[in-house]
Amino acid sequence: MNLVYNIKDKPKFGQTLLFALQQLLAIMAATIAVPSVVNGATGATMSQTAALFGAGVGTLVYLLFTKFRSPVFLGSSFGFLGSMFAAFAGGVSMQLGYLGLILGACFAGLVYVIIALVVKAVGVNWINKLMPAIIIGPTVAIIGLSLASNAVGDLTTGAVSASPYVCIICGLVTLFVTIICSVYGKKMMKMIPFVIGIIAGYIVSMIFTLIGNATQNPNLIVINFSLFKSIAWVPDFTFLTAFKGFTDPNFNIGYVATIAVAYVPVAFVVFAEHLADHKNLSSIIGTDLTKDPGLHRTLLGDGIGSFAGALFGGACNTTYGESIACVAISGNASVITILYTAILAIVVSFVGPFATFLATIPGCVMGGVCFALYGFIAVSGLKMIQKVDLNNNRNLFVVSMILVAGVGGLTVSFGKVSLTTVACALILGILANIVLGGMKKQPEDKNEKAE
Repeated sequence: MNLVYNIKDKPKFGQTLLFALQQLLAIMAATIAVPSVVNGATGATMSQTAALFGAGVGTLVYLLFTKFRSPVFLGSSFGFLGSMFAAFAGGVSMQLGYLGLILGACFAGLVYVIIALVVKAVGVNWINKLMPAIIIGPTVAIIGLSLASNAVGDLTTGAVSASPYVCIICGLVTLFVTIICSVYGKKMMKMIPFVIGIIAGYIVSMIFTLIGNATQNPNLIVINFSLFKSIAWVPDFTFLTAFKGFTDPNFNIGYVATIAVAYVPVAFVVFAEHLADHKNLSSIIGTDLTKDPGLHRTLLGDGIGSFAGALFGGACNTTYGESIACVAISGNASVITILYTAILAIVVSFVGPFATFLATIPGCVMGGVCFALYGFIAVSGLKMIQKVDLNNNRNLFVVSMILVAGVGGLTVSFGKVSLTTVACALILGILANIVLGGMKKQPEDKNEKAE
């Protein structure tokens, strides 16, 4: 695609701040949602602002390892939710549970380091053969489609007490303003459609909320302004509580082994999503990130950045499809924008009022934005198989199996380890491709002929 700003381009300072704010808005909802889900399921008290701080730190680490050549933001990973639940299982103390989060991130990061060393030693050709476009394309599409229900759920129910119809109005205003700015906007308006869309959705939500409060009609109250009554100025970093867990009587080799079993297998699964994200981003920016800066560097950045993020925020980080979609829709692949976004995430976590304001953005407004973001992820995956010959039954069956497994929501659990829908679809696609001889060069495949 035609980019307005390429990887090494440096927009003006004021413009870059706006682009960074847009990236932050795109990733923020999911990043702070992870600690909320863990808190609700385990009774923990993970800090949302600490998760935001950890995401910023993790992204800085990632940028350093990738030599500032990969424009993607790292946020809290949903893939490790089950692993995080295991850290608090069995009635362990809060301190030990927090220590488990950091130990788990260490194990997950170690998996990435080992894979990175293997890739550095033998190259990436084997990965390209194992997971060609026929597999990566529909898998990327599934990443977007698997999030579709979240976007719809936020659009219809993401408010304090407002009716679904009011929520839908606020969300659709956000979505259509975003679309109009992206399609018909000029210059800067075209490059920051999400910022403008969210502002428009927030204004409409605020009008409904003010009317609802004035008339005491709960069906119109969209925004939770009560959050401003309890502003947190300093994030509650995970390591401050975690280190006390070393003195817990339940801290022993058995607990460490439980954490390892909960995190290590999931890390291999998330690696597949890491590869899919970078293949997708590569197709958008026109540079193969598995070769420049290299898959070993992106893995090291992701793994060690994930550990750094968990140290502060408790949650393992991962590359965000929302960030990639934002790059594609805005046409801005400048790595400086990602650097500013990371710094902004760190700074915002200490600016209580602003962090609280971001938290008051209604779910229905973010749902409207996510309609565009998640949809674009899905479409970008489908674009990756445009040159694949689907008249060839081998290709047709592989793509079909991935799409059906993904859209159908196939998941598999082994004890405390759960394979996500994306992981199951990817593994099924790889197996089907191997069984059907996809690892061998097929002369009848016009795509491979072109290569």
